[in-house]
Amino acid sequence: MNERELLAAAQRGDQAAFGRLVEPYRRELLAHCYRMLGSVADAEDALQDALLGAWRGLGAFEGRSSLRSWLYTIATNACLKALRRRPKRVLPIDYGPASDPHDRPAEPLVETVWVDPVPDDEVLADAEAAGPVARYERRETVELAFIAALQHLPPRQRAVLILRDVLGFSARETGEVLDTEPAAVDSALQRAHKTVDARLPAQSQQAALRSLDDAELRAIVDGYVDAWERADVDAVVGMLAEDVTFAMPPQPAWYDGREAVAAFLATRPLAAGTRWRIVPTRANGQLAFAHYGWEGSGFVAHAIGLVALRGHEIEELTIFRTPEVLARFGLPLRLDG
Repeated sequence: MNERELLAAAQRGDQAAFGRLVEPYRRELLAHCYRMLGSVADAEDALQDALLGAWRGLGAFEGRSSLRSWLYTIATNACLKALRRRPKRVLPIDYGPASDPHDRPAEPLVETVWVDPVPDDEVLADAEAAGPVARYERRETVELAFIAALQHLPPRQRAVLILRDVLGFSARETGEVLDTEPAAVDSALQRAHKTVDARLPAQSQQAALRSLDDAELRAIVDGYVDAWERADVDAVVGMLAEDVTFAMPPQPAWYDGREAVAAFLATRPLAAGTRWRIVPTRANGQLAFAHYGWEGSGFVAHAIGLVALRGHEIEELTIFRTPEVLARFGLPLRLDG
């Protein structure tokens, strides 16, 4: 059945037809909710609420807008509702000042305040079917720096920027989603640009990755894996930019500059006797690595590390110390010794 036939069947109460109707939009709607909320779990909850709302309200859908626009309206409002009942999410660099690497790291924060990573497969798998420009743009809009910058916007400004710049909605269409005038949309977009542009790096990770050929990229990946698995502090530090930042959510501590990062690595994760296994993966359209630490008779899931490159150097290393996230990437929680 085509979309019109599926819609008619779904409006008659056919849940299977509804599932087939919305399935082509599910991944892009999840990406939209993730941009709005900065959390995969929160995005999944919001999407579930949105699809339930769409099912309940399907009888009122008259086709004056496209089904896609209608679904985005429901999903956006589900996200705005979620944002009203929880604090914004950030990265440690936005939470407090840089830490002294010689101090004991602060305890992880128990409240949910951190942006978290998303596997490429969850939000970008269908981008491969698009053209090269569309793939590039889709990947840019889930990069960690972009997601973190969005979280500094008031919720409605955030929605405006995503709808206009990421999804290509017109000012009129965006106004219909948010029940406001096009002039108010344009004003909110200008303010949103000012905030986000001040927080984004000069170069996106897509531009950084495209500046490297396959051999150069492979050398970086292999070098990272080898340096960590040998617990070679000098080798890891040799990959870092002078002004690198290093963070480990859910711990609020973060370190600024190669010297501070080197001191922390030498006394904590790469201290004498530590053993690691590193598995390359992809998250947020960036290079990422699953970190497994040795415990007893095997390597146990420890973290997902996201790397931001500038040329051949790492300018940001964010290691999410949430082992359970590895299951989302299709990775095991334990590797045999």
